[in-house]
Amino acid sequence: MAPRFLTLADVSEILNVSAPQAYALVRSGELPAIQIGGRLQWRVESAELERYIERMYAETRARNTPATSDGQA
Repeated sequence: MAPRFLTLADVSEILNVSAPQAYALVRSGELPAIQIGGRLQWRVESAELERYIERMYAETRARNTPATSDGQA
């Protein structure tokens, strides 16, 4: 069974980004996360990471899909 929560190290490994990049995604709110424990360590729910990845795919598709033309200038 896959873990429900991931550390930022896990997130950076899954996304193949640096630890500071993963931290920036969380701090900006782009990737929802919670802080737990006495040292307030960040945890990202696996489902939230999957939703983030899907959003990024959708945004990439939208940027790379040419606008359709209806023949009007």
